[in-house]
Amino acid sequence: MKLENIVEPLLLWYQDEKRILPWREQPSFYHVWLSEIMLQQTRVEAVKGYYTRFLTELPTIESLAQVREEKLLKLWEGLGYYNRVRNLQKAAKIIVEEKQGIPPHTYDELLKLPGIGEYTAGAIASICYQEKVPAIDGNVLRVMMRLMNSNRDITLPKTKKELWNEMLPILPKEVGTFNQALMELGATVCVPNGKPYCSKCPLQSMCQAYVFQTTDQIPVKTKKKERKVEQKTILIFCNDKEVALQKRNHTGLLAGMFEFPNVEGWISKKEVEEFTRKQGLEPLKVVELKYSKHIFTHVEWHMHGFLVKVEDTCMNYEWVRYQELEEKYAIPTAYKTYKDVIKELEK
Repeated sequence: MKLENIVEPLLLWYQDEKRILPWREQPSFYHVWLSEIMLQQTRVEAVKGYYTRFLTELPTIESLAQVREEKLLKLWEGLGYYNRVRNLQKAAKIIVEEKQGIPPHTYDELLKLPGIGEYTAGAIASICYQEKVPAIDGNVLRVMMRLMNSNRDITLPKTKKELWNEMLPILPKEVGTFNQALMELGATVCVPNGKPYCSKCPLQSMCQAYVFQTTDQIPVKTKKKERKVEQKTILIFCNDKEVALQKRNHTGLLAGMFEFPNVEGWISKKEVEEFTRKQGLEPLKVVELKYSKHIFTHVEWHMHGFLVKVEDTCMNYEWVRYQELEEKYAIPTAYKTYKDVIKELEK
């Protein structure tokens, strides 16, 4: 199969079948950049609302560079992987302060910005500036490996580099559209989970994995290491109007985020009461909350929780009014089960 033969049918298919997405309506640097960062590790349907709300609050790169971190994190709340939005702001500050507000226009220059890797740089450079570079994400890797019936391991950087070199000669003048078409095909037809919809694929007749019936075996991926399991007890310290929060360390998982007080391991109700007194608080009522689990990339938290009614506050924590918690503070999604308890207390 000659790879250049996929270009024309793919472009024709995309013209008719592409999804209407807000960031495709105005493919400016800021819009494409923001959408690509949001779409990392996140489904398209989940991103739409965040994208619109983010641009409403921060319509320009200048406004992104200047916004307070608390508001920035609140706008990102629920998307997770908060380093993405911190790097987004770091890059915005570089563009405003060092580049007079003019973003980089080339793949190589884009790579110098915080949070922009090879795929994102390729997407922006090709979609916004028509630079002839591939944009190789997981969708594109899957599509191309199946087209070639290749058993190369897509988790290896070597595979991506080889594919980059194989794609360079076939990139058409409409390179941005071509890259988006490949991504779209992988997202909607040559899907990551379950059987691909081969009957709907414009490249079916050329696809070697379809011919040899190996679509269930390709792409080849090295199995990920098992995630580390951590047990935690989450403590909702609250009085009539306020709830206690603490800030995580500025490095590591969920760096610098606000969270509910917690201790490692699962502890009993009696141990919760003892811990509460050590914080300088008197537990008036302790109610056990339901179990919750949250999965991160390399670790998963298995959580038990307790609602601890107290009368006063203490210096160990930041005490926040219930309404402020919802309006101003970005609490990681890992704590959603326990944040919902606070919503019930407001009623």
